[in-house]
Amino acid sequence: MSPKEKAKELYDKYFELVEAQTAEQQEDNARKSALIAVDEIIKLPIAIGISDLIDYWENVKQEIRYL
Repeated sequence: MSPKEKAKELYDKYFELVEAQTAEQQEDNARKSALIAVDEIIKLPIAIGISDLIDYWENVKQEIRYL
């Protein structure tokens, strides 16, 4: 799965979960939640010494910001 596809998948999952007063706030909350999740994913390979996945997840973060 490409970083763009993964970004959209995570964003869509969080969009369904978060609540907000407006659609714009819901979109922003979904984006922020997805970025938090990816940040946590990025920390794990660093902690256990597997850094090859970091570039992929950094690209996913960038794609989430474009949504």
